[in-house]
Amino acid sequence: MPPPPFPTPSTTRPQRQPHHESFHPPLFCAMDSRGADGAAGGADASSPADPRGPEPDPAAAADAMDARLPADLLRAVLQRLPPIDLARSACVCRAWRAVASDRAVLEAAFCAPWGVRRVVGEPETQAFWRIATLGRFALSHAVRRGDTVPGVALKYSVQVTDIKRFNNMMSDHGIYSRERLLIPISNPEILLGSTCYIEMDHNAKREVAVFYPEGRPGGKTESLANTVSAQRRSRRILESVRRSLHVDDGTAAYYLSVSEGDPRAAMIEYCEDLRWEQQRTGQ
Repeated sequence: MPPPPFPTPSTTRPQRQPHHESFHPPLFCAMDSRGADGAAGGADASSPADPRGPEPDPAAAADAMDARLPADLLRAVLQRLPPIDLARSACVCRAWRAVASDRAVLEAAFCAPWGVRRVVGEPETQAFWRIATLGRFALSHAVRRGDTVPGVALKYSVQVTDIKRFNNMMSDHGIYSRERLLIPISNPEILLGSTCYIEMDHNAKREVAVFYPEGRPGGKTESLANTVSAQRRSRRILESVRRSLHVDDGTAAYYLSVSEGDPRAAMIEYCEDLRWEQQRTGQ
């Protein structure tokens, strides 16, 4: 029997025809076609809009908010903020910064927690206004003859260590080289309705708002008081050296002048001269 004939192409399995109704173009082709249509005839009405929209401008939003808020109302609001929040509000916009940096607004925020009526003077830096704690205030005590650190601490109901730390004193004897002491505030009611003066105390090495219980001296009266106080202090030092060395006023004044007014250096210089004189006498 002859073998079956080899199947011809017409008798093979029919090829699958593509289904054109289910064909989708690639994504990049669709994007190119939409871009071309938009460039030719504008945006397609059937294409969805961007749900995010344009990014908001913070500066424009702040300017719009400032335009709706009157200047006097803004000042009244910022004056009631604590100093730290007032510093933060200065970062909102230029208009808020101008109001928050105003001297009257800074002073009002600084005085409000303690009921201070007024603060006179300008600090060295604007950072002074940001911390309105009791540590920024101090009482001024004029040192008088016979004053001691424990006695002053008892008078104002504060600790001796607080006075020494506040005035940068290593020992109680430092009171004799000071014209005044800064007393830390222990009772905030002392500041109610008071007037304080921003001063840099070079002995204490700190800038504080000083309250004068007996009134602040000013002008020529202050200069005269400082001169008299300096003379009294020099006289006390001279008397102390004279008694310690058992010498007369002239000798004590000489050794103080040699040691540039330092009592300890004057005593050391005198002891060295005395020792040298004793060695010479012994020889």
